[in-house]
Amino acid sequence: MKLPDMKKFMNMNWVEIEPIYGALKTRDLNQGNVEEWLKDWSSLRELISERYARLQLATSLDTQDEEAEKSFHIFLDEVFPPAEAADQVLKEKLLASGLTPDGMEIPLKKMRVKAELFREENLPLLTEERKLGLQYNKVFGAQTVEWEGEELTLVQLKSKLQTPERNTREELWRLLSDRQLEDREKVNEIWGKLMEVRLLLAENADKNDYRAFSWQQRTRLDYEPADSLQFVDAVEEVVVPAAARVYDRYQERMGLERLRPWDVIDNRSTMDFPVLKAFDTEDEFTSRVSSIYRKLDPVLGEYFDLMREENLLDLVNRQGKGPGAFCTSFPTQKRPFIFMNAVGLATDVRTLFHESGHAFHVFERTQLPYIHQQRPGLEFGEVASTAMELLTSPYISEGEGGFFTEEESARYRRGHLENKLLFWPYMAVVVAFQHWVYQHHQQASDPTRCDQKWSELVDRFLPAIDWDDLQDVKETGWQRKLHIHRAPFYYIEYGLSLLGAVQLWENALNDEREALRKYRQSLGLGGTASLPDLYAAAGVKFAFDAETLGSAVDLIEKKLQEFEAGI
Repeated sequence: MKLPDMKKFMNMNWVEIEPIYGALKTRDLNQGNVEEWLKDWSSLRELISERYARLQLATSLDTQDEEAEKSFHIFLDEVFPPAEAADQVLKEKLLASGLTPDGMEIPLKKMRVKAELFREENLPLLTEERKLGLQYNKVFGAQTVEWEGEELTLVQLKSKLQTPERNTREELWRLLSDRQLEDREKVNEIWGKLMEVRLLLAENADKNDYRAFSWQQRTRLDYEPADSLQFVDAVEEVVVPAAARVYDRYQERMGLERLRPWDVIDNRSTMDFPVLKAFDTEDEFTSRVSSIYRKLDPVLGEYFDLMREENLLDLVNRQGKGPGAFCTSFPTQKRPFIFMNAVGLATDVRTLFHESGHAFHVFERTQLPYIHQQRPGLEFGEVASTAMELLTSPYISEGEGGFFTEEESARYRRGHLENKLLFWPYMAVVVAFQHWVYQHHQQASDPTRCDQKWSELVDRFLPAIDWDDLQDVKETGWQRKLHIHRAPFYYIEYGLSLLGAVQLWENALNDEREALRKYRQSLGLGGTASLPDLYAAAGVKFAFDAETLGSAVDLIEKKLQEFEAGI
């Protein structure tokens, strides 16, 4: 089957695309031609997926680009829904055939689950949900403040929060928080609409609640909501006490009688002074990261350099740029693209390591023949990224081609591990909040109830931070958590993957070459194996229990003592 190239496909309307799907729909399907048919369908799906990725990326690169937003909306309204419906027909055709091409056992299992969930009446609702997500992005992308005569994005302002002058930190934090609170009602309005859409999605799909819908939508075949909540409880049992020990040492290090919100970063990260400035220019940033990857693993180094050469990186923050960091992919090109908001700090280095792990996953998994095979559960996808933060840490010093002196490197590694440990309790807040929201849909449609629940969970999992007289900022933390609004139930993945990544890192401490071999081997499996099997291929265990989590916490605390000694 001859397909258009990507450049032409970007401008094709549904009338022009539909006959391609029609040809696949009417073609006879049998044992002799199923692989050719699947390859043709895969190639068409790659075109759809890449068009979506490129249009969505454009709206993040410049949230003020009205043409980019218009093009994405046209695609979401006129092309994507009928393409999804046409894909559903092809899924049903393949499933009805009873044929199982090589390497498609797990993808077909997921396909059946998605086919069971599909309802044509949900297509416009899914489009509306995406549009509401764009509105959410625009609210935060437009937020700026005046500081010392300069207009700054909130990302730029956050970088200034890491100052040893506590009074200045408080002033900056209050300025930032006040600006975010100005949009409280805008976010609440978007939230109400999202909750309406998600309730209808669940009802149309004959699900008891949106949690059941989302679980099936994410094809979580290897664990249940109860396992997710077990992990939350395990965090409370073994991580919250360890986090308290980190906060106690941190408080002593900072010379503070109590921890206030401006003494931590995003409620879950420590500060260290003087602040570790990592780089001045984007070229310096990427060249040093390249040097680290070439020492760690030559293949990974080649992948990263290819991204530099082909302009697949947009790393530096600027006004109007969308929030956050992510790695997307261009399937027809078999290439990743990394988007982030760097301002020159050590935290940016860790973010690029993280997103590079996703990028390496794209390079490895796109070697599989069908797009349907290439995407694993995100519970493993995040192992690829989180492990890369830890695997690169021994090479962070200038002597290894990295960014810092030996003493600074010890500080970097100490801060990194502290923040990984402190992340689990914050993750538990986000995960527990989302379980509550969609088990109590009517209550949670009221933002005031959400405020109350978020505040309660912060007290349960993050008790060290003193929010006295700051209740309005504390209770609206859920508004500023992008995943809650744009990717509901996508957060347990970070916690589970961190546990897998720490196990992989422990293996690397014993045999780095073998750990990296298994790492790359597991990435190459894409979505052709179950989550437990993907973890096993990487040499680690897929787990929710307090014992496994406790072993990871013990290793982190042991290494923290070593890094303390080097400072």
